[in-house]
Amino acid sequence: MGPDPEVRRSEIAANLAAVRERIAAACAAAGRTPDEITLVAVTKTYPASDVVHLAALGVREVGENRDQEAAAKAAEVRAAGADVHWHFVGQLQRNKARSVASYADLVHSVDRPALAAALAEAAAKVRDRPLDVLIQVNLDPGAPELSDPLHRGGVSPASVAALAELIGKDEALRLRGVMAVAPVDDAGAAFARLALVATGLRADHPNATVVSAGMSGDLEEAIAHGATHVRVGTALLGKRALLG
Repeated sequence: MGPDPEVRRSEIAANLAAVRERIAAACAAAGRTPDEITLVAVTKTYPASDVVHLAALGVREVGENRDQEAAAKAAEVRAAGADVHWHFVGQLQRNKARSVASYADLVHSVDRPALAAALAEAAAKVRDRPLDVLIQVNLDPGAPELSDPLHRGGVSPASVAALAELIGKDEALRLRGVMAVAPVDDAGAAFARLALVATGLRADHPNATVVSAGMSGDLEEAIAHGATHVRVGTALLGKRALLG
């Protein structure tokens, strides 16, 4: 038996208020305004009912990182009548490209030419408009040139321009910006590096204005360095281990 719906929605509402306060404070410290920040609620492992609660509370940007879970959840949320935009934020295999392209509004984790090609092919077949994508940047020191499947995803900062050029040539994709996950030991410095990458990308791709950076533990540092999208799960929905 799940939690009482009214109790659960109240819990999420309280958490949401706290997260919005953190975002507002971070924006004030950075000389920015909260309307510059898009909150993406990362709902991996949480039930579709939580997404419905979030939508009712005004959070319409929802992130998932596994296609098997996300595809089923998107269908359940749609059946419940909730209108949300789906962000795919996890590592993505090419054989899942068609499924992800069918429901995702923004894919944050494009990190290699083969994946870009698979998404473009899928988007051309299953969508009536281009698929928005971000290039995932690996901010770890000594990051490999291209994504290493055995480690954190993402291309090295030096490889972003080449991948961006490839994406920009395909009409089925629309390059919107960059995404990164910061190393736990020095998020601020990592997000500063990402800001430089984002600035360089916009010089050649003026519409690539999205900087997806920052999660529950480091959203303040991300906002200080220009993040436009923060991906928040635990601070909104609680510790996953407690939800059983």
